[in-house]
Amino acid sequence: MVAVRTAVAARANRSGLLITIVALLLVAATFVPLGYIVSTLLSNGIHDTAQLIFRPRVGELLRNTVDLVVLTVPICLALGIGLAWIVERTDVPGTGWWGPIFVAPLAVPAFVNSYGWVSAIPSLHGLWAGVLIATVSYFPLVYLPAAATLRRLDPAVEESARALGSGPVTVFVRIVLPQLRLAILGGGLLISLHLLAEYGAFAMVRFDTFTTAIFEQYQSSFAGAAGNALAGVLVALCLVLLAGEAAARGNARYARIGSGVPRAATRVRLGVNKIPVFLLLTAALAATLGVPLWCIVRWLRIGGSKVWDMADIGQSLGQTIGLAAVAAVITTVCAFPVAWIAVRSTSRFARIIEGANYITSSLPGIVIALALVTVSIRWLPALYQTAATVLAAYTLMFLPRALVGVRAGLAQVPVGLEEMSQALGKSGPATFFRITLRLTAPAAASAAAMVFVAVATELTATLLLAPNGTRTLAMRFWSLSGELDYAAAAPYALIMIIASIPVTYLLFTQSRKAAGV
Repeated sequence: MVAVRTAVAARANRSGLLITIVALLLVAATFVPLGYIVSTLLSNGIHDTAQLIFRPRVGELLRNTVDLVVLTVPICLALGIGLAWIVERTDVPGTGWWGPIFVAPLAVPAFVNSYGWVSAIPSLHGLWAGVLIATVSYFPLVYLPAAATLRRLDPAVEESARALGSGPVTVFVRIVLPQLRLAILGGGLLISLHLLAEYGAFAMVRFDTFTTAIFEQYQSSFAGAAGNALAGVLVALCLVLLAGEAAARGNARYARIGSGVPRAATRVRLGVNKIPVFLLLTAALAATLGVPLWCIVRWLRIGGSKVWDMADIGQSLGQTIGLAAVAAVITTVCAFPVAWIAVRSTSRFARIIEGANYITSSLPGIVIALALVTVSIRWLPALYQTAATVLAAYTLMFLPRALVGVRAGLAQVPVGLEEMSQALGKSGPATFFRITLRLTAPAAASAAAMVFVAVATELTATLLLAPNGTRTLAMRFWSLSGELDYAAAAPYALIMIIASIPVTYLLFTQSRKAAGV
């Protein structure tokens, strides 16, 4: 028995060493964009870099970006939490339908939302246009976790507060809102990072941010010193946001001790307010989904059958599916060693391995693309403007999306089954394919699906890195809408939305399962 355990431990150590080496290589790759920015700033010299950073144009971009974040995030938080509370805690008509409806805007890329609103209001531009587009695009990032948290909360605490004389507003502010803290901080961080990274939506409404300015610099001077300086400031903003969210989150936990699940909360009866609240939800639906879908249908009707260039659409769809499918597989496979270390180890090393991927993915796609362009030109010229470089960018950008799903799946695999398999003489790889992979497959498939849709609608990095002749749906949409041929762009927008719907619904159903619904 001792000999068997020793043999199993030896095989486990060998497997663990191999997984650790692979994970370290992935971490090294994820730090390429950050290292690129730091090295370019240092190579320019402190004096020249300071001159490029401390100039009026950077100040203007910083003010625009800060204003955008400061205005958009609170509006999204208020809208997302308010809608979640109405849907989950009141007797508003159609409660079973509003949940998936308010997650559905995630299926509409932000640049498609911008296309819809600009089509409806051609004069739309500037800061408040950017706030509007960002709000209707990103508020579900708050709504989804807030609704899931509200479903999990035990209503007994709220009932006790009301029994002690607290009114509805006091109960919400003092009892419910603090328990939404993690949803608020996480959603606010995600929205902020999206605002820093978004290009297409703000370019269409002619609102300058760091990302739009970097893209313009790239087009005019091919990753010149000014563009690198802007990228450095953008990276600093991302790191500040990550550090701020981590500090605000602290170690707070909100958990219910005891067996079973909390009973459902008694829904608030709206009474005479039922109709106004229903109209409010309808107005939110019209702004988030109604406008882009109405404009797409309108342009399709105006363009008629001639906008359905099936040869071009077929080529774009085929290339999009090909890139997205390969990227989804590669990214999910790369997530396994990192997830394995994160699940099977509680050391600081494991936290560093996992956290490194989240830091890199918070960087805007344009920064990652610029880094890979420079690295490929200087050291790997054979990879410049190849599919391999594009796939590498997708992996760096979307690895955390796969990591979340794979990590959850691995956490549910009983370690005892793996040990028993190895004790019966199966090798580490055989145990992985026969036991671990089988049990993790559903979670890995969900993770791959999320990466697939993210790649299928990705724009900025694809525009910079795609090889000549590449025509994804997002690229064709952007090209045609940039030429103000909105009718010809409509089919590509519609297909992107249709492709995103299954994963959006998957996110909704997974959130309900997590809440025990």
